[in-house]
Amino acid sequence: MTCMHWRWRVAATQRELDDVARIRWAVFGGEMGLLPAQSALSRREVTCVDTLDTTVHVLVYAGHEPVATLRVALPNAEVAANQGGKVGLEMEQRVDLSGLLQPGRVVAEPSRFCVLPKWRRSEAVTWLQAGMYVESVRRGVTHWIASTNLETDSPEDALLAWRVAEHRGWLSPNWRVAVPDPRSAPVQPRNPYYTSEERARAAQGQLEGLRLPRAPVLFARTMGARFISEPLFDTYFKWFTLPLVMALDEVPADSVACFRALEQGLRPAA
Repeated sequence: MTCMHWRWRVAATQRELDDVARIRWAVFGGEMGLLPAQSALSRREVTCVDTLDTTVHVLVYAGHEPVATLRVALPNAEVAANQGGKVGLEMEQRVDLSGLLQPGRVVAEPSRFCVLPKWRRSEAVTWLQAGMYVESVRRGVTHWIASTNLETDSPEDALLAWRVAEHRGWLSPNWRVAVPDPRSAPVQPRNPYYTSEERARAAQGQLEGLRLPRAPVLFARTMGARFISEPLFDTYFKWFTLPLVMALDEVPADSVACFRALEQGLRPAA
């Protein structure tokens, strides 16, 4: 893959938007089994947020093949009015985001971050982050609010992941939002993340060296994400997630340099 021609773009045509939906189904439906059986009819994952004129879909290509996608939803006045909120983002249905509102602050919600399995150890992830960053800056976004995949439907394991994130110093010192008690989630756990040995270590307070799912680690290390609440149960995917905030002016300098280099068609320094 070292000689592959990479690029990202904002999906605009019917074909590009179809590629977005297909990639999402391949990951969330075909691979992870998080979508209802009827979605397999078209093998596309689409929601009402996707068609809003305030939603941006970033699509990454390896050569001519679409391999990764995410969406960035900007505040939408119609969404705010319909759900009686103030920000106009989908996440506001589950979390009170009113504390984020300040003059000059523009908040957007990235979601549906997915890369086809074959390409996860390639440059696709970096190109996807670069597209998210560059397009958000272009649109005046100052902060991202999101909720990242914890790879489990177990309240016990989701709470343990949150404790590990806290142990690593990744909780936000400035932001805190309230979420429903993870232990009250309407789920019969079928997908544990931690082993019984790891849980036993945690029960003894031995959090050093315990694993965290890939997504929260990726965003904390490369984008400066900090977590703002205990785990949140996603009723759409029936999965636990960890809410986070990322300030664009606090994204690590080496990540920004890499994104800018990619945007200018340069190979980032090793």
